[in-house]
Amino acid sequence: MLRSLTCSLINAKLIKPKQFSSILKRIHFSSLDIRSISLPFQITETRYLNYSAFVGINSSRSGFSSLRLVRKMASQSAKPQSVHEFTVKDAKGNDVNLGMYKGKILLIVNVASQCGLANSNYTELTDLYQKYKDQGLEILAFPCNQFGSQEPGTNEEIQQFACTRFKAEYPIFDKVDVNGSNSAPIYNFLKSSKGSLFGDNIKWNFAKFLIDKEGHVVDRYAPTKSPFSMEKDIKKLFEKA
Repeated sequence: MLRSLTCSLINAKLIKPKQFSSILKRIHFSSLDIRSISLPFQITETRYLNYSAFVGINSSRSGFSSLRLVRKMASQSAKPQSVHEFTVKDAKGNDVNLGMYKGKILLIVNVASQCGLANSNYTELTDLYQKYKDQGLEILAFPCNQFGSQEPGTNEEIQQFACTRFKAEYPIFDKVDVNGSNSAPIYNFLKSSKGSLFGDNIKWNFAKFLIDKEGHVVDRYAPTKSPFSMEKDIKKLFEKA
């Protein structure tokens, strides 16, 4: 009860560090839930030891190491574990929570209308979608202009190209960056979940990520990989489910 109240007071900035010290006299510092506290100052090893001595609690460097471990674990637990935790923009700029695809098998692809790989990939993606959409396959296409400037059009033009020429019924989202400092968060997650033989960065248009029903990245395929050649992996996920 006291710990919960202390955390609430700190987060609300209703108490100062000196007031916090009087509370620490009754609570061992390492017992606090670090994830629920926004401390009013940066904790370093020196401050931890000095502060512990000031408030009269038992402390040691090993205690500080434990504190750092708790913070590291808290930070890791805050990282997304599934694509379902992301919200992206559709072609009209509306937010789309990818949690709506829970229970679906996903194929996420960065597309480009003017790429030499467009004809074969769009054709095969459309065929795969028609074949497996009733079983729960969804294809999420993210236009990207980072490779040879081969996706220069507007979202409307991109949609018209995919839907008219290739009869794509799956969603075409807002144009994104997949590499660099402005890389879309969903792509940072995909790349960190499944690196490539030649590094994490996307190498070209039509790189593909296969996602299971829980939103976990199962596999990653090179831009030149034929969507038809992935069919056996997609079927395995349906069979597993």
